Amino acid sequence: MAASSGNLVEWFDFYVYAFSALYFAPAFFPQSDPTAQLLNTAGVFAAGFLMRPIGGWLFGRIADRLGRKTSMLLSVMMMCAGSLVIACLPTYAQIGAWAPFLLLVCRLFQGLSVGGEYGTTATYMSEVALKGRRGFFSSFQYVTLIGGQLLAVLTLVVLEHLLSEAELKAWGWRIPFVLGAVAAVVALLLRRTLHETQSDEARADADAGSVIGLLRHHRAAFVTVLGYTAGGSLFFYTFTTYMQKYLVNTVHLPIRTASYVMTGALFLYMCLQPVFGALSDRIGRRTCMLLFGSLGAVATVPILTALQHTTNPVAAFVLIMAALTIVSLYTSISGIVKAEMFPPEVRALGVGLAYAVANAIFGGSAEYVALALKSLGHEEAYFWYVTAMMVIVVLVSLRLPRQANYLHHDP
Repeated sequence: MAASSGNLVEWFDFYVYAFSALYFAPAFFPQSDPTAQLLNTAGVFAAGFLMRPIGGWLFGRIADRLGRKTSMLLSVMMMCAGSLVIACLPTYAQIGAWAPFLLLVCRLFQGLSVGGEYGTTATYMSEVALKGRRGFFSSFQYVTLIGGQLLAVLTLVVLEHLLSEAELKAWGWRIPFVLGAVAAVVALLLRRTLHETQSDEARADADAGSVIGLLRHHRAAFVTVLGYTAGGSLFFYTFTTYMQKYLVNTVHLPIRTASYVMTGALFLYMCLQPVFGALSDRIGRRTCMLLFGSLGAVATVPILTALQHTTNPVAAFVLIMAALTIVSLYTSISGIVKAEMFPPEVRALGVGLAYAVANAIFGGSAEYVALALKSLGHEEAYFWYVTAMMVIVVLVSLRLPRQANYLHHDP
């Protein structure tokens, strides 16, 4: 719980920026200033794509060389500082172009932090879990990841009921960032009680936290993790982040209805994670990954095509839940199936860097590819793109050992 609480806070702070941007954007990026608009674009790009792989490398190296606990404390402190500074930032009217620039810097640090959080937390939770229940334990990483997103939405909904739109734009938007910073302090205190799972021997290894050592001795494992993470991230973002826009732009549901559908679906999806994590402890991670790839390849086109032709919110909810049930086979074990591929001296780096790179290229671009194809009049091509990536997941998952190379014999 101490490890996953920090994960929840990290993702709450990361998502709350996106959800509250509608209210604070005019304070930092006035339409009359094109330079500020460019800084806004650059900030979103850098934080979302550039900083995650850098964070995966930096915090993975710290975790492998200095310990998992040290890395997790640093990442949550960085996220706390970023949220607190954003909450206190003066506006464009007060300090001019320095306001969007400082916001950009804060987002860079938050992108760095959240990029490093995944690999270290996945590694720690896989190492601290009880043998025979590692899938169940590691599933809570996605419980808290989705939970952070839902809490961010809920916070904004409560504020919208308590404050007027004018109050939210004037000062109310700062409240979620203050809450995020306070929650990060609580997570920091909880994480200080964690015990270190990495041995002194592993930290002293010559290849500890080394990208060269990782690629020299574990290139095949790294490429395998890249392969199924690319497909898994694309499928995940298609049916979570992009799906709300798909429901509005393609299915033509009202915005509020689409929000209700996705909030309910995400909540049930969150609850499914421990169930599928426990299932993996019984049938094996390799079997779960093969099922995910196969079902994803078969069901993607029918589900997205059926959604195109439905006008019923209940039917849309059922179809989305079918997709989220399929992806639960992957997300519930996303951390552990990667951690089992690497030895302790490069485990956090291997998990974090492979995840961040694949996630940035395929997951992060999912929405842009889908919308670009739709604008060209070839929306159905995106369905087949996702299907092709699911076929790659199947092929890559065939390379997974029937018994894990690492962690399996640990106590």
